[in-house]
Amino acid sequence: MRDLGASLVRRWGAGDIVFLEGELGAGKTTLVRGLIASLQPTKEVRSPTFNLLQVFDTDPPVLHADLYRVKSWQGIGIEDYLETHLCLIEWPDRAEGLVPHASAWHVKIDFIPNGRRVTVSEPPPA
Repeated sequence: MRDLGASLVRRWGAGDIVFLEGELGAGKTTLVRGLIASLQPTKEVRSPTFNLLQVFDTDPPVLHADLYRVKSWQGIGIEDYLETHLCLIEWPDRAEGLVPHASAWHVKIDFIPNGRRVTVSEPPPA
């Protein structure tokens, strides 16, 4: 998952929104760790489960949001980063109304018998 995150970041930039979907333990945060490590190798990436948002001063700048412990994105400040950061959002079902789902990238991680299957869907051209 770390290697996948490192390779996917080349496709994204500031202003892109990526919804990370999958069960607990599927590897969403591990994917983000690989992505951040490829941009800033010395930065430790913790899951933002308890503080909800983590911002990284990388190129592009990254916002990592974990919405597992909230019912909605409203009131936590994600909207302040949408245009200026690559926004990685775990538990996108709680981001309903933030942006149209069709305008975001989707990374879906499913468990399969011998590992994981990852599906990456990009938004349609504007």
